[in-house]
Amino acid sequence: MMNQWKPLQIGKYTIPLPIVQGGMGVGLSWDQLAGTVSKYGALGTISAVGTGYYQNGKYAGKMVKGRPVQPENLNPPQALQEIFTNARKLCGDAPLACNILYALNNYGQIVQDACEAGANMIVTGAGLPLDLPEFTKAYPDVALIPIVSSARALKIICKRWLKRYNRLPDAVVLEGPLSGGHLGFSKEQITDPAFRLEALLPEVVTARNEFGDFPVIAAGGIWTKEDIERMVALGADGVQIATRFIGTFECDASLAQKQALIDAQAEDITIIDSPVGHPGRALKSELFRRIETNAAPQIACVSNCVGPCERGTGARKVGFCIADRLSDTQFAEDPTLGLYFTGAYGYRLEKLQTVKSVLAELTGTDATALV
Repeated sequence: MMNQWKPLQIGKYTIPLPIVQGGMGVGLSWDQLAGTVSKYGALGTISAVGTGYYQNGKYAGKMVKGRPVQPENLNPPQALQEIFTNARKLCGDAPLACNILYALNNYGQIVQDACEAGANMIVTGAGLPLDLPEFTKAYPDVALIPIVSSARALKIICKRWLKRYNRLPDAVVLEGPLSGGHLGFSKEQITDPAFRLEALLPEVVTARNEFGDFPVIAAGGIWTKEDIERMVALGADGVQIATRFIGTFECDASLAQKQALIDAQAEDITIIDSPVGHPGRALKSELFRRIETNAAPQIACVSNCVGPCERGTGARKVGFCIADRLSDTQFAEDPTLGLYFTGAYGYRLEKLQTVKSVLAELTGTDATALV
């Protein structure tokens, strides 16, 4: 039974249920989802990506045609502070994490903004955050959680952090190739059995053991209680689940995003190229049909969101601006040209549920026991 499993101990923080809600930007995991997840004993994660869109751009200093201008307006500290404040109204002092894409142009500043806003943990993927501890020196209680796709990546991070900062990660998330959004694998590796989460997890656990005893959190394609038990049997201390939480009433995602997944079939999910430089998993939406016919929206690079894109160079290669298309999924009057990220099993969403009922199913407990 789940209630016999150990809670997650991440730094100084105890998470009663060994489940981390994955960070999802732009606008999918903000105050309502993260605050509710933490309220019921799992770890809620606020995405720091694109917070300039929060509350209709209230905190973005400058916008052009509904787009925040430049990174400081795409990710303003005032918006992140307000998101954390509102999440705390739901979960009180329960731990909250903040997911920050390493590829963001103002990454270091956002890490500091998150710490100031009250994040208990920083979760970072889409690149190796070799300098993450540099930005949290003034916040020794903030736990640091890199996302990796291999044992080699974890070893590189541990060695660099020990040498430069005399510290180790407080936990590590291993994301397998069934995850949603950006993937740390080549297109060939995504379908190679050697790179399945089940194959990678024991290797990462062994690598962790070389450096310490911080938790290993498995992610990617985890949907049921049985999936969680399987990961724990392979050595995981907990799991990260993202896409399944999109199918909750409390998720900050738009109704269009939720309905798109509820309506989706397995064949509607595909691997795409992203301006970030990594393959990604998303729904085959109208956006990609327009790209194929050279009728996609014009790329203007208003927000200048991620370094690898090089001010729209990467966007023009793949045919879309990731900041604009992710935001349109959530905030545009017509969301049909949005980018709908999803995990491999997003098509398994059939209806909306409460966060409480999802956690009850995942833990095999009665929902009334979750307080």
